[in-house]
Amino acid sequence: MEGIPIDELRTAYDAQLRGVTTPGGSVRGERDGPLTRVVGWRRGFVTGPRDLGVYGAELDTLIARQRDFYAARGEAVEWKTRAHDLPTDLTERLTAAGFVGEDSETVLIGQSADLAADPVLPDGVTLRRVTAGSDLQRIAALESTVWGEDWSWLADDLAARIENAPENTVVLVAEARTEVVCAAWLVFNDGIDFGGLWGGSTLKEWRGQGIYRAMVAHRAQLAAAREVPYVYVDASADSAPILTRLGLHAVTTTTPYVWSP
Repeated sequence: MEGIPIDELRTAYDAQLRGVTTPGGSVRGERDGPLTRVVGWRRGFVTGPRDLGVYGAELDTLIARQRDFYAARGEAVEWKTRAHDLPTDLTERLTAAGFVGEDSETVLIGQSADLAADPVLPDGVTLRRVTAGSDLQRIAALESTVWGEDWSWLADDLAARIENAPENTVVLVAEARTEVVCAAWLVFNDGIDFGGLWGGSTLKEWRGQGIYRAMVAHRAQLAAAREVPYVYVDASADSAPILTRLGLHAVTTTTPYVWSP
C-alpha cells in the first residue's frame, strides 16, 4: 500500500468503522453516552470510539451499566476493544467488572484495486452469489462444522441483512458439486470507504487449495468495481498470515471482552 502510512489507515478506520450496522428486523442499535450497543443478536454487542472520553469511576459506571442492561435481559454481551483504545486501562476495568477476554484478531486493511483479481478455483469448484434461505442455512451448517459450535443463528442474520440492504450485502459460496466448501460475504455501507470481508471459512479437507484466496480476490474485485477503495477484515491467527501475503496491512488488533450471565 505504497504512499499510505499505517497510522493514516488506522485513523480512517477509527473515523469510519467504529459503529455497527444492524441487519434490521428485530435487531436494533442504541446509544448510551459514547457507546453503541446492539439488541436482538444472539448476544449483546457494544462498541465505541477510539477514546471513550470517560475515566476512572465514571468509566466503571458506564461498564457496569452495559453489563447490568444485558443481565436484566438474561443475555451475554461482547464489548469489542481495540489495542489502541483509550483510556488505556479499559480492558483492566472490563476484567474487573466480570468481562473475560477471548482470542484477539488482527485488523487488516488492503486497497481493493491491488487485491482485485479473477478468482482462481480448483477443478470442480464453482463460486456463486446466494440469497435463498436454503443456501444461507447451508452456510450456517458449514460455519457450525468449521468452528465446532452452533452457528444456526447466522442464516437469519444474513437473510435480514440481504432483505434490509440487498445492494450492500454480497454472500458467496464455493461449491464442489452440491457441497458448500467455503462461504464468505462482503458488506458495504453507504458513504464508507471500506468494504468488510466476513466469513471466509473453508472446510478443513478443502484448505490449502486457494479457495480462500479466490474469495478475497473476487470480493476485492466487487469493491473496486463499486469504487470502494479499501477492504478490511478482522483476521484470525490462521487467516492473518495468508491475508498479509496477499497484500493487506495490519493496523491494530481487536479483542472481544465477553460477560455472560
